[in-house]
Amino acid sequence: MLKRTFPSPEALRRFPFGLADIALILGTLVLIGLIARVGAGTLVSFVPPDVVPGVSLNPRHLPYYAASSTLRMFIALFWSTLFTLIYGYVAAKSRRAERVLVPLLDILQSVPVLGFLSITVTGFIALFPGSLLGLEAASIFAIFTSQVWNMTFSFYQSLKMVPSELDEAARLYRLSLWQRFTKLEVPTAMIGLIWNAMMSFGGGWFFVAASEAISVLNQKYTLPGIGSYVAAAIAAENLPALGWAFLTIAVVILLVDQLFWRPLIAWSDKFRLEQSSAAEAPNSWLFDLFKAARLPRLIGRALTPVGETINSLLSSLTPQRPPLPVGKNQQVVGDRLYNFGLLFLIGALVVAGLHFIFTTVGLGEVFRTFVLGLFTLGRVVVLLVVATLIWTPIGVAIGFNPRLSRLLQPVVQFLASFPANFIFPFATLFFIRSHISINWGSIFLMSLGAQWYILFNSISGAMSIPTDLREMAADIGLRGWRLWRKLIIPGIFSAWVTGGITASGGAWNASIIAEVVTWGQTTLTASGLGAYIAKATEVGDWPRITLGIGMMSLYVVGLNRVLWRQLYQLAEKKYHL
Repeated sequence: MLKRTFPSPEALRRFPFGLADIALILGTLVLIGLIARVGAGTLVSFVPPDVVPGVSLNPRHLPYYAASSTLRMFIALFWSTLFTLIYGYVAAKSRRAERVLVPLLDILQSVPVLGFLSITVTGFIALFPGSLLGLEAASIFAIFTSQVWNMTFSFYQSLKMVPSELDEAARLYRLSLWQRFTKLEVPTAMIGLIWNAMMSFGGGWFFVAASEAISVLNQKYTLPGIGSYVAAAIAAENLPALGWAFLTIAVVILLVDQLFWRPLIAWSDKFRLEQSSAAEAPNSWLFDLFKAARLPRLIGRALTPVGETINSLLSSLTPQRPPLPVGKNQQVVGDRLYNFGLLFLIGALVVAGLHFIFTTVGLGEVFRTFVLGLFTLGRVVVLLVVATLIWTPIGVAIGFNPRLSRLLQPVVQFLASFPANFIFPFATLFFIRSHISINWGSIFLMSLGAQWYILFNSISGAMSIPTDLREMAADIGLRGWRLWRKLIIPGIFSAWVTGGITASGGAWNASIIAEVVTWGQTTLTASGLGAYIAKATEVGDWPRITLGIGMMSLYVVGLNRVLWRQLYQLAEKKYHL
């Protein structure tokens, strides 16, 4: 007769899985199940001009709607990150590519989300005939365009500001381009990139309603999501439904913060560039759970040979080569060819623009949009000044104090992520009853979506200042304005410029929603370029859509070239760690 044996306590302790592993496995299975459940809804048939089934205002549907919107947000974040790493790297590493890609990034940032929707909806529907995937792709692309530019500017700026001693060490050790990218450049940019990704993710919520309840070219398309639910509640003047939507989005933001952003922030603390460790590192219960679990380490060990093989292959394909000697005459000829090509392109665009103006809208309409752009420009300038004075000191305080960061970071993340346009109906009611002109009220509405770029970049800039420099400043008695002038402003300047340029672009984008607000049958319209584009988009007036987007792009690019690009160069030359 066989005798049954049981494992000893020592053997149980050596068992490869513990409670932390069981929790991670269960959590992963639940996440996969949710993604499969929500993803199945994108496979239904849809052929324009069919109408997508409307959104129900019954609160029991809100969990599904919230999950659908959140999945779109994370898919857009994935593509935004991939675009950021590629585009930012090429722009930072090639002088000639930089002269094309950075102005192009300015232009792309200036094109409103509604402008992208106007151009891409029909194309995406044609790309996936007979399926709702086309509308889903258009919605995700619109969210992508609201997230990606901030992250790309942050990564590009970080690559231009790599500490010189680390750059020299990478050259001495002859790191390949791939090793340099993974061992130096991405780690150096990580803190700023995560905080800007967090801000971009929060900014994406601002345009969820516009991307899920699409009204373009006299056609209305609605996707199931929290944004379209809010749009339907506003149209029905249903305050209880709006209240349920507020509660749902608050829960989603808190869950995303606890399950995604806080673990990332705790993990990114190891990339701080300093010789002394932080007084109190950020923490996360989920990150601690990952560290306590054995399964991630086992998977990591099993995949180590594969990772080493891939690293070796990519390193051999990207060796560090000394720059080829270029003669002065050769360089002059190359620059002249580049300048000639650029002038030819600009000339072609001017000719095409003049032909478009004289054959469609007329010269008078151009002057009208130019004047409307001045009104919106004034609102953007006021917003940037006020946001800088209010949020920069708060961001520095949060970045310098880990205890304060742990306390306020969820609050800041909640405020930044909460879709500001969800508040617009209540603001509209307040403006109507208080007899406040929307020409002034729209500044407040624009700030709800744009001001957080300055705050989050101030936080990441302050966190990037080495602790040993802060300790030295305290030892020599720097206080008050002297501390700001000698340490804080130089330390956060490049991050603030990134926040300012993306806040400016975000404010221009937000003007399309903020300058036209609706509550039921009541609509308030401000004088500005954003309202002009919104009205043209709603009726499908392609010439005026094109003119409005083109004029807004000229304003944004001009402001970037005159102001922000000069500040970037100042940060790179003078305030370089």
